[in-house]
Amino acid sequence: MAVGNINELPENILLELFTHVPARQLLLRCRLVCSLWRDLIDLVTLWKRKCLREGFITEDWDQPVADWKIFYFLRSLHRNLLHNPCAEEGFEFWSLDVNGGDEWKVEDLSKDQRKEFPNDQVKKYFVTSYYTCLKSQVVDLKAEGYWEELMDTTRPDIQVKDWFAARPDCGSKYQLCVQLLSSAHAPLGTFQPDPVMIQQKSDAQWREVSHTFSNYPPGVRYIWFQHGGVDTHYWAGWYGPRVTNSSITIGPPLP
Repeated sequence: MAVGNINELPENILLELFTHVPARQLLLRCRLVCSLWRDLIDLVTLWKRKCLREGFITEDWDQPVADWKIFYFLRSLHRNLLHNPCAEEGFEFWSLDVNGGDEWKVEDLSKDQRKEFPNDQVKKYFVTSYYTCLKSQVVDLKAEGYWEELMDTTRPDIQVKDWFAARPDCGSKYQLCVQLLSSAHAPLGTFQPDPVMIQQKSDAQWREVSHTFSNYPPGVRYIWFQHGGVDTHYWAGWYGPRVTNSSITIGPPLP
């Protein structure tokens, strides 16, 4: 029998149709059409189906989720918010705050270094010199898709990671500072571990440093990430710490 009005379709069919509509369109347009559509779009079932369809969860997913709608958006936005973290584009997107000695440089991971590094997609790194070298990026959360209400109401975990290594023949100092900033760029949260002093003739292994911001105050609009260091023997050239594969991610990771 022909259906003259889309609302005459069974609710399960309408839900299936809505799983194919972009999420923002569901909230900004479809939800305003009528009370039936509003109620269907607010159902947990719809957002769980959308998560399953997008591959954000698996069929056997058994972890508790407080709000499936928010969960969907955080999953869909989840990615590294730092641009050019592995030096593939030179210093594009980075601000060279302090550029001492022979200045920052980009080098290739050797074949042996690639075998040692835990991510085989990383092929380059940034390296510092004999006077302090620091570089930074500022992440604009709204520009990256994280609207104010989402950040202030949900306050999802913000995870920061960085990788660094020394040369085996020279001592060095590595440092990192990450701040959560308000719209006026006032700090609302800071992660600044003590500088890592690496002795000469170290094992030169790549090491990861990580931190998760949780339960931070509302109002976070930007994230400032700065890292770098210096060689402690003041040798000409690039004997300071090497850094690469830096990341800032928000919310639950993909399965």
